[in-house]
Amino acid sequence: MKSATAGGPYKVPRQRNGVRAGSLAVAVHAVLLLFLWVGVSWQNNDPVEVQAEIWDMKVQDAAPPAPPADPTPEPEPEPEVVKPPPPAPKVEAPPEPKEDPEIALQRIKKKKLEEERLEKLEQARLKKEADEKEKLLAKQKAEQKAKADKEKADQEEKEEKEKALAAEKEKKKAAAEKLAKEKADKAAKDKAFAAEMSRITGAAAKGTTGTAAQSTGGRTDGGYAAAIKAKIKSNLVYGADDDSLSASYVITQLPTGEIIGMRKTKSSGSTAYDNAIENAITKSSPLPKKKDGTVEREITLDFKLKEMH
Repeated sequence: MKSATAGGPYKVPRQRNGVRAGSLAVAVHAVLLLFLWVGVSWQNNDPVEVQAEIWDMKVQDAAPPAPPADPTPEPEPEPEVVKPPPPAPKVEAPPEPKEDPEIALQRIKKKKLEEERLEKLEQARLKKEADEKEKLLAKQKAEQKAKADKEKADQEEKEEKEKALAAEKEKKKAAAEKLAKEKADKAAKDKAFAAEMSRITGAAAKGTTGTAAQSTGGRTDGGYAAAIKAKIKSNLVYGADDDSLSASYVITQLPTGEIIGMRKTKSSGSTAYDNAIENAITKSSPLPKKKDGTVEREITLDFKLKEMH
């Protein structure tokens, strides 16, 4: 065989042993068929039972068989999953020794008595707290009521004092006004009386007899006295009906008939009737005059109730 020239095309050399290669292939196939027949015959035999006892607690997985050859590229191996170890075997506690029924009953009774005692103590504690709270509330209410009553009493006392002071002040004011009025009336009456006396004295000194001389002399005219009593009767306010009552008064008046004084000479025995006569006399000023226009400076009149109806 000649070698190829440098730079020329490559040529496959010609095979000269073709018969030998075919014989070898037939021999190989025959051997393969023999092995297949033997293998099938061996698989049909009855299997032999084998027993094995494993003492090791750890279980290991058998290695997997090698995969057949594959022209394709092998995939990347997956990460191995670590299996957790099996749980430890549960250790059972040894059975407790049986208790004597009598002892168990005594223990139950003792426990029940202790529970009842604790319950009674708790109830007593709660009751004591409730009683103390109720007493505290009652005390607070009593204190509040006492305080309110004291404030009310103080306020009422203050109002009473203010009223008493106001009444006393009003009373003093009324008394002062009454006194001032009485003084003014007395001064006016004294002034009028002095003027009348001066006039009478002056008339007497001249030796003349005028109206004043006529008013103080002689006997009281019956018609004149009746006219005065009639006016006083018209102003009398008295509701009692006792005909035995009778009072006498001396009335002092000015020439104009104005009353400047009265004096009780006989009491009727009834203060109410006497006061009614005095009020009626005061209201009747000025008193009526005589027919000639004169008056009596002092005139005494009897006021019998049976005549004053």
